[in-house]
Parts: sequence; C-alpha cells; structure tokens
Amino acid sequence: MTTHNSQYSAETTHPGKQESSPAPTAAGTTASNVSTTGNATTPDASIALNADATPVADVPPRLFGSFVEHLGRCVYGGIYEPSHPTADENGFRQDVLDLVKELGVTCVRYPGGNFVSNYNWEDGIGPRENRPMRRDLAWHCTETNEMGIDDFYRWSQKAGTEIMLAVNMGTRGLKAALDELEYVNGAPGTAWADQRVANGIEEPMDIKMWCIGNEMDGPWQVGHMSPEEYAGAVDKVAHAMKLAESGLELVACGSSGAYMPTFGTWEKTVLTKAYENLDFVSCHAYYFDRGHKTRAAASMQDFLASSEDMTKFIATVSDAADQAREANNGTKDIALSFDEWGVWYSDKWNEQEDQWKAEAAQGLHHEPWPKSPHLLEDIYTAADAVVEGSLMITLLKHCDRVRSASRAQLVNVIAPIMAEEHGPAWRQTTFYPFAEAALHARGQAYAPAISSPTIHTEAYGDVPAIDAVVTWDEQARTGLLLAVNRDANTPHTLTIDLSGLPGLPGLGTLALGKAQLLHEDDPYRTNTAEAPEAVTPQPLGIAMNATGTCTATLPAISWISVEFHG
Repeated sequence: MTTHNSQYSAETTHPGKQESSPAPTAAGTTASNVSTTGNATTPDASIALNADATPVADVPPRLFGSFVEHLGRCVYGGIYEPSHPTADENGFRQDVLDLVKELGVTCVRYPGGNFVSNYNWEDGIGPRENRPMRRDLAWHCTETNEMGIDDFYRWSQKAGTEIMLAVNMGTRGLKAALDELEYVNGAPGTAWADQRVANGIEEPMDIKMWCIGNEMDGPWQVGHMSPEEYAGAVDKVAHAMKLAESGLELVACGSSGAYMPTFGTWEKTVLTKAYENLDFVSCHAYYFDRGHKTRAAASMQDFLASSEDMTKFIATVSDAADQAREANNGTKDIALSFDEWGVWYSDKWNEQEDQWKAEAAQGLHHEPWPKSPHLLEDIYTAADAVVEGSLMITLLKHCDRVRSASRAQLVNVIAPIMAEEHGPAWRQTTFYPFAEAALHARGQAYAPAISSPTIHTEAYGDVPAIDAVVTWDEQARTGLLLAVNRDANTPHTLTIDLSGLPGLPGLGTLALGKAQLLHEDDPYRTNTAEAPEAVTPQPLGIAMNATGTCTATLPAISWISVEFHG
C-alpha cells in the first residue's frame, strides 16, 4: 500500500497522461450515437452474447482474493480479538469469520503491504508470551506480534482460504525468505520445519503463492530500490526459492501505481531479468472520488469511470510482460496479480500523515507508538460500491492475464467488513458486488457485445455508460451477468440477449435465478453500525424468456447482477 500523496485516482494528472483524449473502450464494447437523454424506459443500450463469442478465459478462483495487513485494526480488533464475545480458543472473531465466508474470499495476501518490508517473520511464531514487541516503520505503530504465520495459518484453515505469503525484501532478503519457506512448507526433519512442528503445526502449510517484497519502487517503502537493484534481488530470491521447491508460484513487485515515473519500464526491467523463475507480476491501483468533500459532479463522473484506468493499467503491464517473454525467447506468459485494488480515500490518510510528520519534525520524541490505532477506516458509499462492481467486471473481462487479485483490505482497513471492539461486525456497501461475483462467477468469462450511450469524463474523454461481463459454467449450466451504469445522471434501459451461450440449444431453455440491483437515490448513503443495512441490493424486476432475452432498466449510478441457469 502506498502512502502520502502517492495514490493515483481517475482524477489525478500524472506525467504522460493525455486528459483530452478518450481512453480505449473495454473489449467488446462500442459506443452508440444514442443520446443520453430521453425516456429511460425505451431501450437505448444492449448487451448480447453472440453465437460465435469466444471466452476470455476460465474464471480463476484466486480472482476473488483479499488482503490482510498488520495495519490499524485489520488484524487486532478485526480478525483477532481474544476478549470479544464471539472469540474462539485462538482469539479469532467468529462473527468476522462468518462474514468472510459469506463474502466468498478464496485467497488472502499476508502480512503486507508496507508492513512486510520491516518485518521479521520469526517474531510471530512460538508462545505468544515470548514474542517481542517491535516498531512498525510503515504505519508508525507498535507491533505486538500476537498474530504471526502460525496463527494466520490456523485462521485461514477456519476461513477456508488459501494464503498468499509476502516476504521482506526491504530489510532482509534471500536467507530470511529461504528460512521462512522451510519453516512453512518443509517436511519434518530439518531445523526450521521441526520448529514449526514444535509450535503445534505438524503438517506442512503448503503455501504455494509467494510475493517477493512489496512496492519496492516506492520511496515510502523501507529498503526501496531502483528497477535494476530489485531485478537483481528478485532474480536471486526467486531462483533460490524454486531450487528449494520448484512448484511455487512467485510474484514479483510491479509498479506501485500508474502514477510512478517508471511505470511500465519497471515491469519490463524486472521481468526481463528474472523471467525464468517468475509466474506473476503485481499490480496495485486504488481509486476515490477526488471531489467527495464538495460533492463535485465532474469528479463523481470521473470516479464512476475508474475502470477505464484499470483497463489501461492491465494493457500496459501485459505488454511489458510480453516484451520480457520475447527478450528471453520464452513460451510462458507472466500473469498479473492485481493484489491491491479497490476504493481508498487516501487523501484522509495523507492529512493524518502530514500532521504526524509535522509533529515529529519538532525535535526528538520518546513517547510509545500506538497499538492497532484506527487507521484508514473508510466508510463506503453506494457510489463506492458501484465503482467496485465496475472494477470487478473489468478484472473478469481480463482474466486471461489477471489470474489473481486481492481486494484491499478485508476487515476495518479500507474494507468490505467493519468490526467494532467488543461490538458488532457488519457489511459495508462494497461487500455486495464482491460477494456476488465471488460466489457465482464460475466457468468461462465472456466479454459480451455492448452498444451503449456515451458519457463525458474529464479524465478519459467520452466513454460508454454501460459495461458488463457474463460468466457461464456449461457443465453446471449456471451463469451470471454483471452490469453497471456508470452514468452519474441518466438511467439507461438495456436489452439483454444471452441466446449465444455455448451449448444452449441442447439445454432447452434458460431460467432466471436471482436478479438484484444496487442503487440509491443518494449515492453518498452508507452502512454504519447503527444502520448496517441502509444500503443493500434490492430485487430487480425483470423477466427472462426461454431463449435468454430480457430488458432491464439501470438507474444512474447502479450495478446489477442476474443469475440464470439452464
């Protein structure tokens, strides 16, 4: 996670950005000449899956991952609170675990984030009473180490999630990574594996996916490096880790964001050097409404079109990865791990950090750093949920290259789940679009043909108001349509035609399952502890005929999901 004025959003100008020219539309999308004004009940847009449509790719389960960092109350007071009424024998909050399962999370990246670049993994193993207290330089906090890899493994077993484990490339590197790999995955009989057994975990944890550092291009990162420095370091670590265990899937740090001056060239340099032993490159992108304080209309419209930036991001990194493959005469594609994405109002954190830096500059300070303070606890709006639904559509439409993703983060810290100390846990607005995709997007992903009115944005020019994706599991005969209206002002009515689904003639007919709409007349409405269900998806009144056609009206700033089966 980047800090202090380093976040790029749809409204941020950065070097090389052409504000006056429209961004390319998503695959399969065309902009129609239909006016965005008029009678919304008359269809002015369409979504169709043609008989000759080819799938983008199979839907990878890891696309529905999340992220737990030792930051604020994500761990302490989030997933771990021994004094909570629902806490189990390990101190894990059962109410949070229940919501994590309901969210459908498949894989969780841990333990950072910026935190990992100054982290000694050995501090979090063994009896809790023997674990040291440390200063966390990333978030200026005191780390108690009550949670570590042993505890998180036990938590993941209860949550039913895979672990994506990050290693420290800031203050450590090769030896620490190999020691941790032996501790986590080694068969009993060696020093570190036997230490894991002594700590109560007899079987290897079988953690397959490893992040080699975090945002190493960022000057906010402890031990940050140049592209050439990191390329050499990750090449050595990846090579050694695969000597120890050839079946690992290793993730190199990509750029921290599209705003970085080395965006694109960083990826090409790193992947060209370390191509042979890498499987993924990370992508990080956060978005927020820059005009949220004044509720500026133009800023809201740009924010709603944030997926345009994500689409360009994916194309840029994919191109760099392909150039690295060609430079190595390789045959494998480096996949993208979009392991930090979502809505984050980073301007709030920047203000908080500015205050901290101003106070810290006034001489030396010896007061203790806080333990698990309230940091980055954004409360999300209905509009934020629509944007996240739109971003998920984009990830699915590019799942041929994006084979893993981690929505950042999971609990309390810019999260879909909020939890009060000694109190309730509840779903934020952003919970619902993620859960619908995670629980029902199966089989193959398709980018349907879309005809849509256009909307004007200051950041991207004219872009389609409507975006959508379809998934279809031909064997299970179940499908999902996700669509979004990114128009801040005007409803649009769609004709939906799914008659081109593979195998549909042999199925006989399609039947409508659950159809729902997420929309609020007040796009700034939120869920809170006092009103945890103020914003929830509502039934979408549509009727689908046997051939898979129907009509649906999407209000301004809205997201829909339609489940169907054969």
